[in-house]
This record gives sequence, C-alpha cells and structure tokens, in this order.
Amino acid sequence: MQYIIDAKHKPLGRIASEVAIVLQGKKNPSYDPRKEGEDSVLLKNASKITVTGRKAQEKKYYHHSGPLGHLKEERYEEKFAKDPAWVIRHAVRLMLPKNRLNVRRMKRLTIEL
Repeated sequence: MQYIIDAKHKPLGRIASEVAIVLQGKKNPSYDPRKEGEDSVLLKNASKITVTGRKAQEKKYYHHSGPLGHLKEERYEEKFAKDPAWVIRHAVRLMLPKNRLNVRRMKRLTIEL
C-alpha cells in the first residue's frame, strides 16, 4: 500500500517518525520485525517542513573528509536550503532500526519538493 503524507507546515521529527513507522510495516496487521514490509511512502511538500525553536540556527550536521582533523559541520538552515530531501532522508534513516533492512526500506521512500 502507498501512503501519501503532506509535510506542509509540520515539524521535521513528527514527519520522520511517521514515515519510519510506515516503512517498517508497523501499520499492517501482518507486521513482522524481521521482514522488510510492503508499504511505500510518498512525501509531498517536503520543502515546506518546519523546525521548532532555534534549531534552524543551532542544529548541525557533521561529516568527515578523511584526513585527521578534517571534521566538517553544516547548520540545518544551510543544508536545508541546498537539499531539503537530504535532511528528511537523514532524519528517517536515523529513526529506522540499524540493520540490513534499512537500505531496502529507504528505497520505498519518495520525496516530492
């Protein structure tokens, strides 16, 4: 089954947790934690999500370029301006269980800006 979720004016965390539950298959009566699940999600208006408080200025994303001491950081508002879909995918990925099914579940997430 395909779920269509409208993200307009909704907080990032609420959207991410709702999408993660659907991708795991927890909305199905035949839910089994060791199976991938069958449901897919179409997320609309992804560029219109919100964050509460001062998270836009204070939330940071880190990545490492390889050599020692080369830890890079980017604020939420900069990252969201470049690629809102990445921010949502990152939040959903962290809310899914960290196992071999994670990649297969993430493939069933479609994001429309």
